[in-house]
Amino acid sequence: MPVTQSFNSRRGTGNSGGELTEPPPERLAHLPARDKLERLLQVARGHEKALILTHDNPDPDSLAAAVALAHLLERKAGLKARVGYGGIIGRAENIAFVRVLRLPISHVSEIDFDEYDLFGLVDTQPKVGNHSLPAKLEAHLVVDHHPLRQESLEAPFADVGGDFGATSTMLVEYLRAARMEPSVEVATALFYGIKADTRDLGRETTPVDVDSYLWLFPRMDKTLLAQIEHPELPARYFQLYHTAYERAKVYGTAIVTDLEEVYSPDMVAEVAERLMFLEGMKWSLAFGTYRNQLFLSLRVKDRRMNAGRLIREICEDYGGSSGGHGSMAGARLPLSGKLAQRKALKRELVSKFLEAFGVADERPVSLLYAQDS
Repeated sequence: MPVTQSFNSRRGTGNSGGELTEPPPERLAHLPARDKLERLLQVARGHEKALILTHDNPDPDSLAAAVALAHLLERKAGLKARVGYGGIIGRAENIAFVRVLRLPISHVSEIDFDEYDLFGLVDTQPKVGNHSLPAKLEAHLVVDHHPLRQESLEAPFADVGGDFGATSTMLVEYLRAARMEPSVEVATALFYGIKADTRDLGRETTPVDVDSYLWLFPRMDKTLLAQIEHPELPARYFQLYHTAYERAKVYGTAIVTDLEEVYSPDMVAEVAERLMFLEGMKWSLAFGTYRNQLFLSLRVKDRRMNAGRLIREICEDYGGSSGGHGSMAGARLPLSGKLAQRKALKRELVSKFLEAFGVADERPVSLLYAQDS
């Protein structure tokens, strides 16, 4: 469906998981938006149909940026563009986000990749394992605010990293450079993408994020935004939080919870985020199982640590995919074997995280019985 209706960062530059330790020459992230836009359009022109993919189980930032990029390609490069995603959209706010804004996106199960001659990845990068671009196909366009990985440099166009708290901010830069006015729906999507990824401009936010947020504010619809931020919630949402609190353990300044089987992978990140609000916490780790995969989400308040680098160092030997940046990161690991083996894997991972947190010697206390300080 047509869309017509837009690194290495200061968050850390480790070399784990293919991240570059030194910026290569001619880094697109350091060029003015107009120069980046022109290079983007140079790569896109001459193609007929573009498929823009988000990361699997996409969040609002990924979806908004992908829709905006498809919109930009249609208007400025003259090709037809479609947005696709793998996994599921399961969190209530994210379902409302797509429904209320009527975002033209499709699950990859509905897409014939042979119909497209241009492929883009948004809010993810090649070879990281958390998107649905087939291995036989190469990405032409890569746009992501996470730290640059070596494989991304093989793409004809790779705008990765830089001082951005959200990929949606990068697309706002493109739209403004192209002098394009987004529709109300696209503007609201980008606004919420920035708002959600930076936690209301309170997490890893840069001046460019603030400027983009303010540029979008008069262009987005506040009523639509309210419908997204305050959706009706299914009973299983509250049941999952009951499990999260019941199983949560506090280790000094860290809190860890096993959600067991979850109905949506993105709920793991939501729980990790929520538990970070517990008084005195510097670390929050949540994990849960979904369709024979273990999803982990990490939140960090200690500025001396980089969550993305840490989760890659711990999880890289277990297969799957992992990534993130300064204060937040996630991983998806394959699960096999019997229940006892899966429990052993969880214990092993938790032990490694607690060691990295510096709280391995702390006595665990159930969250339900933890005393206020």
